[in-house]
Amino acid sequence: TALVASGALRFEDAIRLVHARGRFMQEAVPQGRGAMAAVLGCGPEVVERACDDARKSSGKVVAPANFNGPGQTVIAGDVVAVELACSRARQLGARRTLALPVSAPFHCPLMGPAAARLRVELSRVRFADPKPPVVTNVEAAPNTDGAHARDLLSAQVTSPVRFTEMVQALLGMGVTQVLEIGPGRVLIGLVARIAPELRRTTLEGAADLGGVVAALEGAAG
Repeated sequence: TALVASGALRFEDAIRLVHARGRFMQEAVPQGRGAMAAVLGCGPEVVERACDDARKSSGKVVAPANFNGPGQTVIAGDVVAVELACSRARQLGARRTLALPVSAPFHCPLMGPAAARLRVELSRVRFADPKPPVVTNVEAAPNTDGAHARDLLSAQVTSPVRFTEMVQALLGMGVTQVLEIGPGRVLIGLVARIAPELRRTTLEGAADLGGVVAALEGAAG
């Protein structure tokens, strides 16, 4: 969505790539092998240590998948390793761990086959330089290079989403207001914990348009 809005990618190409990416990720891991869980009430360094310990003891894959904010990190990998990492995280001080009802272990090394298949599809698509820059969830930094955007789209399949750092990067770039588009208010809830000074607005449907326009006009004024 961000790449289309920035002119880096045609809408038609984006739709096709999103469809392919979803299919490749679903087919990358046999049903029942992978899992994801949220680790709550501890810092990311605790979660990373728990994952390291679980990998060493099990010989299986588990890694941070989403750095959602202070005290909330999602992990993904093989079922047994995820369970071990959750247990270890609680031993290290995590307040709670919660298994997530997902169909595959996204944003972890088990998605390698999906990333390889997606690279083939991405090679067939033309990318322009994004204007304005897009802050990516792989590097948590603004990107202005279309060719690099292509590489990052395949890398994000196996890389963790660095949402906390992304919000901090936007704040450092002078952003003062964020708009969440789509159902729910999950992202602005996370933003409120990361950077409460940012003004936050949501657009879930037509009924919200008036408030969004007023918020944007106020920011521009």
